[in-house]
Amino acid sequence: MIDKFSLRQVLLLLLITLTGVVWSVIFHHPLVVGFFPGYLLLIWLAKRKNLSIKKILHISILGVTKTRIVILILFLVSFLLPSWYLSGTIQQMVKIALHFITPHHFLVLSFLSAMVFSMLLGTTVGTLSAIGLPIIGTAIVLHLPVEIVAGALVSGAFVGDRTSPFSSAHQLLSHTVELPVKRQWKAMFITTIAAIILCLCFYGVADYLVSQTAVTNQQQVSWNELSVVRFIPPLILITFVLLRISIVYAFLTSIISAAVIALFSGTTLPQLVFSLWHGIEGLGGGFLHMYELLLFLGLAGAYNGLLEEMNVIQPYLDKWLQSSRSLTGDTFKTLLATFLITLIAANQTLPIILTGRSFLPHWSRNYGKEELARVMGDTTMLFPGVVPWSVLAIMCSTIVGIPIIEYLPFALFLWILPILTMLVSVVKQTRKSKEKQTAIA
Repeated sequence: MIDKFSLRQVLLLLLITLTGVVWSVIFHHPLVVGFFPGYLLLIWLAKRKNLSIKKILHISILGVTKTRIVILILFLVSFLLPSWYLSGTIQQMVKIALHFITPHHFLVLSFLSAMVFSMLLGTTVGTLSAIGLPIIGTAIVLHLPVEIVAGALVSGAFVGDRTSPFSSAHQLLSHTVELPVKRQWKAMFITTIAAIILCLCFYGVADYLVSQTAVTNQQQVSWNELSVVRFIPPLILITFVLLRISIVYAFLTSIISAAVIALFSGTTLPQLVFSLWHGIEGLGGGFLHMYELLLFLGLAGAYNGLLEEMNVIQPYLDKWLQSSRSLTGDTFKTLLATFLITLIAANQTLPIILTGRSFLPHWSRNYGKEELARVMGDTTMLFPGVVPWSVLAIMCSTIVGIPIIEYLPFALFLWILPILTMLVSVVKQTRKSKEKQTAIA
């Protein structure tokens, strides 16, 4: 049994980790470099608890193993855009999109498309992979601000990731707070509808403002010029995702089919290999733009493995709510605690499990499991999309090809829900206080 870490040790770990990653983000250095001091400190703390180097390495490797699917997905994503470009798929998809879409309602339609897809698929990554590329490509051609389009897409994608019964994160939250999915969905309903309405209003106003400077002429497509063959890569990807076949197989098959089409269309093998390695100028992609990120994800996996195995944070979470006396206060404390966990955990799973396990007894006793499900659904489920070094945020940013710092202000769904859930708690507490006063009178 590992002894509890002191508060000073935990705060030092938090400070060193956050300082390193913030330094990396501000000065544009690889995240793996900024994250490494925090990992070294964690190893030092583990040694102080009499863990052997062999045991530390074993735990770290297990942590990396847990992130292997994410690493493999992003490895394949680096090849997706170059292969689709060389096969002519992207150019053809943009032509089709330009035929049907005008810039006047582009942002609203982007949000709604991503929302519908994500509710069906239950995955942010799958949604952005299936529809993100053609919509971003069309926005570029129409001279629309791609950071706002990316924000709309990510917002829509997170609706399903948080709310869809097909979402693994939604199911994990239901299991963690010991609440049936149907009751959990009902608990989230009010804030979900309010956030969606606010997003539609926000993107509607943005549509009106940005369409003034956009290219408004709608292009007509000569259907005879289109090739059915060039639709094969995205159709494979969408079909695999809809059938819930592994996203890894979906990416791999789509890339291989696009590469074959490119070779038969006149691209030489050296040109194909060069583009897959270096990416496409002006569009991005390529392994060279991804390998530093893959190293960071491996290090983050090792870090999370040690963090969870050594029970670094759990004891302090258990004490966090002991002095709480109101729904508003507990909501704020839960919001703050889960945000801090996300800052150092850099993934979506650990914050859900740690917050849920630690706070469930207190919330069940005082307010009910539904209230905890609402608060965590509006905070814990979304913060991994807000923190720039979080695995989920990195995957979203990589797929849409826009830095998270640029699109985050326009990803309204991600940061409006924590505000809404605080307001709901305030209203419920006020109503309860009035009912008590009425009963006493």
